[in-house]
Amino acid sequence: MALEWEGKSRGTVLGYKIYIFFIKHLGLNASYLLLHFVVLYFCVFSIKSTRAIYRYLRYRQEYSRTKSFFGIYKSYYTFGQTLIDRATIASGLRDRFTYEFDGIENIHRLLEQQKGGILLSAHTGNFEVSEYFLEDVSEISQISVVTWDTEHEQIKAYMDTVKAKSNVKFILVTDDMSHIFQIHDALSKGELVCFTGDRFLEGSKYQEAPLLGKKAKFPLGPFLLASRLNVPVLFVYVMKEPNKKYHLYARTAQAKKRNEAALLSEYTGHLESMLKKYPFQWFNYFDFWNDKPNT
Repeated sequence: MALEWEGKSRGTVLGYKIYIFFIKHLGLNASYLLLHFVVLYFCVFSIKSTRAIYRYLRYRQEYSRTKSFFGIYKSYYTFGQTLIDRATIASGLRDRFTYEFDGIENIHRLLEQQKGGILLSAHTGNFEVSEYFLEDVSEISQISVVTWDTEHEQIKAYMDTVKAKSNVKFILVTDDMSHIFQIHDALSKGELVCFTGDRFLEGSKYQEAPLLGKKAKFPLGPFLLASRLNVPVLFVYVMKEPNKKYHLYARTAQAKKRNEAALLSEYTGHLESMLKKYPFQWFNYFDFWNDKPNT
């Protein structure tokens, strides 16, 4: 990663194929064992990401130098586990995990009201598995996820051949802004639309707010749209717990309409509580706060 997020993620088709092979033939534990070698590689050769993790732990979580140094490995390893888990669940092995729902009644309530709603999440935990995690919601086909096409096309083509079918719909952000019409259409049908609110592309509009003691930049779009539309807003996170367990949190936003700053402030408050509880599940591996040594 550079100093800013560049709108794409790392990965290779071979890497995904190796994990799928190990998962299916040797099990999750063998895949986790293989992960240790991958993590060592990234610790040494992914210098910018490693530096970003250290600064997050040292300056934002206020850990000691020693704890921050060893925390780099733990952060990479936890992230790798979420990728393996995602591949496992997507390939139809959802029953390998247990799930805890905290506030899912809020999602049910929005769907029952059929007035539409917006879900705001972040790149923490394993939100990517939410499309399978939320299969316990009978109206799952009424949920759309707004996303950038960050994976290489070859990876996506391969995953399409192995993943379990999901009814969750995706709205792809495009340069011609046609995704805005898709979002409005989904909401007008009483569906739920999900955004991540913690990354913006350089050159796009943003607003600033404090997170873990220092101001950072957040994309304006999701908060502006959510505050302008007359629909409820939920903060939703899917966090990894020990022993192959995932925990969903869903909380209702209280910010008033047409106040995107208040909504962002409430969002960062919820996000900060997640990062305090799950400090090694922050996966924005770039200089999110523009932290410098000795700051």
